[in-house]
Amino acid sequence: MCFLTSVFCFPQESQTIKYIGSINSGNANGKKNAFRIIGNLLFGKDETEIRNPVAVYAESPENVWILCQGNGTLVKMNKNELSVLPAFRKAGNSMPSLVGMCMAGSNILITDSYNEAIYKISTAGNSIERLPAELSLKRPTGIAYLEIVDEIWVVETSAHRIRILDRQGNHLRYIGTRGSGEGEFNYPTHIWIDNDGTVYIVDSMNFRVQIFSHRGEYLSSFGRAGNGSGDIARPKGIATDSYGNIYLVDALFHTVQIFDRDGNYLYRFGGQGREEG
Repeated sequence: MCFLTSVFCFPQESQTIKYIGSINSGNANGKKNAFRIIGNLLFGKDETEIRNPVAVYAESPENVWILCQGNGTLVKMNKNELSVLPAFRKAGNSMPSLVGMCMAGSNILITDSYNEAIYKISTAGNSIERLPAELSLKRPTGIAYLEIVDEIWVVETSAHRIRILDRQGNHLRYIGTRGSGEGEFNYPTHIWIDNDGTVYIVDSMNFRVQIFSHRGEYLSSFGRAGNGSGDIARPKGIATDSYGNIYLVDALFHTVQIFDRDGNYLYRFGGQGREEG
C-alpha cells in the first residue's frame, strides 16, 4: 500500500510543519468496503489504487490529482473519494513511465519518459491526446506551464536541456546544453514555475537548482553535493510557497528541505520510515 503525505506549512509564522494526513491506496481512509469491491467485480469496475505516486497537484483541499507511475494512470481525489479518469480505463493506454504533471488552462499535461511523449487530458478525463507525433523528445520528465507567455516548458533529461513549446506542442526553442556552467545541465529532472513566472529547474547530477526568468535568462543557482543540512544528494520534486520559499524533495535523505528565495537553507521536515510525517 502506498501513501501520499500531506503537509501544511507556516514558514514565516511559527516555523513549524504540521502533519495533516495521508491518502491511502483504495480510498482516503485506507479501508475497502466489501460491498464496494463485490459491486466493482459484478459491474466490471476496477478498484482504484495508488501505486508509486510520482506527482501531485491540488486544485483545492478537496480536489487533488495524483499521477501514479506504478499503474500508469491519473487518479482524482474529490472529497476523499478516489477515482480513475474514464480515458485511463480504456484499453490501449500504455504509459509505463509517467513522471511529470502540470495544469495548462482546463487541461492536464503529463509526460511519459519511456514513450518520450507528452499527453493532454481534459479535466473531465474523457479523452487522452498525444501532442504532435512529430514532436521528438529525449526522455521528457518534468513539465510546467508558463501562463504569462502561454508556453509549455518540458525537461529533456537525456538531452540535458529544456524544450519550450507553444500550447499545441509545437517547438519554439531550447535552453541549455550539457555542462556545469551557468545555464548548463547534467541530467535535469524536475521543474517548477511560480506565480511571477520565475522558473526553477532541478539540475540533478550537478546537485543544484537553477533559476531562470520567464524569458529563459539565467538568474542564479544554489546547492552542492554532500550529506549535510542544505546539501543535495538525490533531488526530485520542487515547489515554492506564497512567501517565495523553495521546497526541494531529496530521495536519498527521505526529506524535504526548505530554502529561502536566495537559496539559503532554512530547515527541513520528514525522515525515512512509515510513521506520520
